[in-house]
Amino acid sequence: MRFERVHVVINPAAGQDEPILSVLNDVFRPAGIDWNVSITKAPGDAAEQARQAVKDGADVVVSYGGDGTVAEVASGLMGSSVPLAILPGGTANAMSSELNIPQTLRPAAELICAENTVIRKIDMGEVNGRPFILRVGVGFEAAMVEQADRELKERFGNFAYLWSAVQNLVQPQVSHYQLVVDGQEIETEGMSCIIANSGNMAQRNLSLIPGIDISDGMLDIIVIQPAGIRLFTDLVGSITGLLNVEAAAQNAENGEKRALQWWQAKEMRLVTEPRQAVQYDGEVLDASEVHCRVIPHALRVITPGAGNGKNGRTKQ
Repeated sequence: MRFERVHVVINPAAGQDEPILSVLNDVFRPAGIDWNVSITKAPGDAAEQARQAVKDGADVVVSYGGDGTVAEVASGLMGSSVPLAILPGGTANAMSSELNIPQTLRPAAELICAENTVIRKIDMGEVNGRPFILRVGVGFEAAMVEQADRELKERFGNFAYLWSAVQNLVQPQVSHYQLVVDGQEIETEGMSCIIANSGNMAQRNLSLIPGIDISDGMLDIIVIQPAGIRLFTDLVGSITGLLNVEAAAQNAENGEKRALQWWQAKEMRLVTEPRQAVQYDGEVLDASEVHCRVIPHALRVITPGAGNGKNGRTKQ
């Protein structure tokens, strides 16, 4: 299959400084692709521009920017048959890393023209009626994202999140959690609750918990408990893959309680007391209760195919 009409949604505030129009012209013109662009100016523009591109007959809608731009474009395409292509242009490009998309502009653009690509169906989530593609963070994780400001991220990349994490570990807020996980009522304490569609931490093979699958039709719910240094070692261990974190039902061994609890579910609700900060895909959410559900295979994304380029384009 050959794509003929491509629409590129560009976030001019993206963290990369590169001549995107020149590169797109160099890649698309020899391939005979009719392409155009739109520029975002305010939150919500990317989603609306993606929806309009579908109405105008685009074969592919492309996101150029960071994960926030990807999430917005994805929300505009959710449920449609038009695939998303990702050109990584942000400080943290977790979704493109999750899908093994090239991390530089030209190879990522060339993927749209390649013959050995796969259009992969992936899940999305919904939090209080708002779509998300990566994860929802409550408490510590949300505060970490809020405090890792743009200047820090531009200077230090993902280490900005580590610095923010260290700051929040000094005086972490602990809340009582009332969870309903696929109908099961659970009460626990936590510094943070992460509701993940993707576990990727913007580096290849680096995940919140190894094994989180963006196409399995499930959300992964991770509660980080106030366990002092054990919290830090468990969290780092899970991210690096040095610790095999088991499902919550199997967490306790010999009566020992780990600093991470983990469930998988299609739907969940969470109330915290005292109330904690909430964010989804980097956006702040003002909510006293969090309600999340998974939307299985809601989005189609162009990803690299296996092999050496001999495979044809396939659809799932």
